[in-house]
Amino acid sequence: MASATSSSRNPFRLITILGARPQFVKAFPLSHRLRADPRFDEIIVHTGQHHDPSMSDIFFAELGIDAPRHFLNIHGGGHGAMTGRMMEVIEQVLIAENPHAVIVYGDTNSTLAGGLSAAKLNLPVVHIEAGLRSGNRSMPEEINRIVVDHVSSVLLCPTASAVKNLKAEGIAERVFVVGDLTFDATAMATPLALQRSQILSRLGLAPKTYAVATFHRAENLSDPEKLRRIMELLREEAQKQTVVVPLHPRTRETLKARNIVPEGERIIPIEPLGYLDMCQLVHFAGLILTDSGGLQKEAYFHRVPCVTLREETEWRETIEHGWNRLWTVPTYSERSDIPEYESEPAAARIIEALMATLS
Repeated sequence: MASATSSSRNPFRLITILGARPQFVKAFPLSHRLRADPRFDEIIVHTGQHHDPSMSDIFFAELGIDAPRHFLNIHGGGHGAMTGRMMEVIEQVLIAENPHAVIVYGDTNSTLAGGLSAAKLNLPVVHIEAGLRSGNRSMPEEINRIVVDHVSSVLLCPTASAVKNLKAEGIAERVFVVGDLTFDATAMATPLALQRSQILSRLGLAPKTYAVATFHRAENLSDPEKLRRIMELLREEAQKQTVVVPLHPRTRETLKARNIVPEGERIIPIEPLGYLDMCQLVHFAGLILTDSGGLQKEAYFHRVPCVTLREETEWRETIEHGWNRLWTVPTYSERSDIPEYESEPAAARIIEALMATLS
C-alpha cells in the first residue's frame, strides 16, 4: 500500500497519536520495539486529553517511552469542541512531519481526532484495537471506534471476534489479528512492579485481602442512579474485604460536585496511581470492580476475577471465559484461559503487519 507521502523513504516515519492513560500503556511495548528497529522512526504526539501528571507524565517516565515531540495541551470541554480543537492542531503537525502513516489507539477523542485528521490528508491510518464493539451506540467510545475503523487503512485487531465485527460492517481488507498489546505491557511491567513498587506497604495491605475499584466513564458519572449503585456495591464489597478506590480526576470532581464521599469502613479512596503501582495493586488483588476496558483485561492477565460496572463490554472474551461478569449478572461462566490474548507478542505481529502494508 502506498502512502500519501513517498513510499521510498527509509526509515518509515510513523506519527503515533496518544492522549489517554490506557493509550500510554498500550504504546509502551510497541514503542520499545519501534525504537529498536532501524526501519522505523516513531514520532509521538500527545494531545493532552489526560494532562494530569498522575495520568500522563508518570507513564512516560516509568515505562521509558520517548517524550512526545509534540504536546498539544488540549483537554476539557465537550466531545465535539475537544475533538475539533485537536484536529485543527494535529493537521498542522501531520503536514509539517509528513509521515508515512499515523497510528491511533483505541476509542478516545484523541483517537477520533488523529484518525480523521490523517484520513482527510490522505495519510494511511493504522488503528490498533480495531473491530471492538460493545453494541451500545450511546457510548461516545463506541461511535469513535466505528468511525475510526471506517477511515482506517490498516486495522489491527486483538481477537478473531473483532475481525468478525469488521466483516459484518463491510471491512475485510488489510485486517490483521495481532493479539493484545496490554498483555505485552503486563508481561513487561509486572516484574518491574513487583521489584520496585511499595504500594501495598504504603496502604498497609496484604495480598488477596482487598479489592480494587475504578470508575470514570461518562455513562456512570452522569447518571445519579448508577453512581448510587456503584457506591452501594462498594459498601457491600467492603463488608467482605478492604476496597481501594484510585480516583480518576473526573471521578473525583463529579463526586465532589454531588457531595458523595467514597469513604467508610474499609473503603480507601486514593489518588491515581502510576502504572507500576497499579500493576502491583492489581496483581495482588482479590477482586477488580471497574468500568475500564483496559482494566478488565489486566485483571485477567493477573488472573484476578473482575466485575464490570456496565451493562455490556467490548471485551466479551473475558465474560465468555469466566474471568469477568457484568454487574447485572450474578454469576460467572465456567472459568478457562483466553488463548487469543496470550499468543506471541502483539508488538512483533504489529510490526510484521506494518511492513506488509506500508512497504
